[in-house]
Amino acid sequence: MPQDGLGSKSGGKKRSGGVPRVRSHTDAELQYYRDQDQDTILPPQFRVRLQGLFMQIEKEFEALYAQNLALQEKVETLTERLERESVIGERTGGPEETDAASTKGGIKSKSGGQSSQKVKAANKLRVQTSKIVSSFKNDSVSCRMVREYVGHRDGVWDVAISHCGTPVIATASADQTACVWGIDGGRNLLQYTGHSGSVNSVKFHPTQDLILSASGDHTAHIWQAAITPDQLRVHSSEDEVDGSDREDDDDLCQGGGRGESGVGATLRTPLRELTGHTSVVMAADWLPGGDQAITAAWDRTANLYDTHTGDLLSQLIGHDQELTHCASHPTQRLVVTASKDTTFRLWDFRETIHSVSVFQGHTESVTSVCFTREDKVVSGSDDRSVKVWDVKNMRSPLATIRLDSPVNRLAVSISNMIAIPHDNRHVRLYDLAGNRLARLPRSNRQCHRRMVCSVAWGDDSLGARCNLFTAGFDRIVYGWNIHAYKEGKD
Repeated sequence: MPQDGLGSKSGGKKRSGGVPRVRSHTDAELQYYRDQDQDTILPPQFRVRLQGLFMQIEKEFEALYAQNLALQEKVETLTERLERESVIGERTGGPEETDAASTKGGIKSKSGGQSSQKVKAANKLRVQTSKIVSSFKNDSVSCRMVREYVGHRDGVWDVAISHCGTPVIATASADQTACVWGIDGGRNLLQYTGHSGSVNSVKFHPTQDLILSASGDHTAHIWQAAITPDQLRVHSSEDEVDGSDREDDDDLCQGGGRGESGVGATLRTPLRELTGHTSVVMAADWLPGGDQAITAAWDRTANLYDTHTGDLLSQLIGHDQELTHCASHPTQRLVVTASKDTTFRLWDFRETIHSVSVFQGHTESVTSVCFTREDKVVSGSDDRSVKVWDVKNMRSPLATIRLDSPVNRLAVSISNMIAIPHDNRHVRLYDLAGNRLARLPRSNRQCHRRMVCSVAWGDDSLGARCNLFTAGFDRIVYGWNIHAYKEGKD
């Protein structure tokens, strides 16, 4: 039996009990613990001993957690190095390829048909592996973090960008607010406080200065988000984020972070309140033209609304479990809804009698769905995969991307680049063919420290230096400059 430093014997005999000895305490200490809790029947000495043991256990767990984070960073670094070395070996056709060819010839001449079949199978596997490795192209995409948007007091669930010509983004947070930020200045220009629950989603109107937000208070709101050029010009800044250490979290929450200089105007009243759900509304989106909106909620339904009157036009029923996301096609009256029941559904409103198609391509909750401009659907799931589908023939995916962490709300750029946010704090970039392009850097502490909840692509025509935005549960939104190099050019 382990000893506690005071010996394991008493009066020359072994103790019969298994309880370790405890140190003696002064009468003042004992009286203090008696005053703290009069209801307990546990002797004060044992209470003190237990508290000390629990503190030791907590310290051990803290040390193990720190070691785990360090080891995880080492594994990620080694993985990146292995990928780079694989690319180099594949491009140069090094000695491994020569050795494989000569070995194949030797086996053919000695072993005959059976060995030849094995070599063919191995060579086929090598070709497939080469296709995978060839997707890791060095320097094909440049990723640089430009700005931080700091000010929320809780995790940021969603981020969206305006496509009306005004360089602003909107964020939805668990602190029950939604905010509008200037992209270049990084300042909080407008804060919406009309919801009484966590704000889970934000979307800009396609042509007007309106925002559609979904909340845990069972409603979706439409509110005014007009930002004047003077607001953007006065608070614009050309200072970029450097590599210095980030300030403490408390300072960030109080507006002391880089790229943020206080809170702008506050809006408390919506133009329209969309009601009808009986549970948390997880997501909302505008249909083309902005005359109608779709919402997805935990009550297993999706609702279609008239955005001018707020009337409920249709309730979409069919999912077996809570809905997690919804998205509308950019030009056609098509909607996709995702659910925890491992499926996503395609709803077609182009005809008077709408139709629905069910797609079972994942094994766990579908967390994200979105359309591309080429009539494709991209779905992400907790089963650690992203799949690309053709709307016209969705029997099987066009591409499947296998990942190492659950996927949150992804986004596809105009140039068909998929940004995939993960629970493990990473954001990876792929093309629609499933080829990996890059991973956002995690150097100089310029990275998310908790799960990345959502991403949004900007339009390069706005002239802003940031064209990708990532929102995390660490209460921070980052603006990135993503530049894809063309072959033969810098």
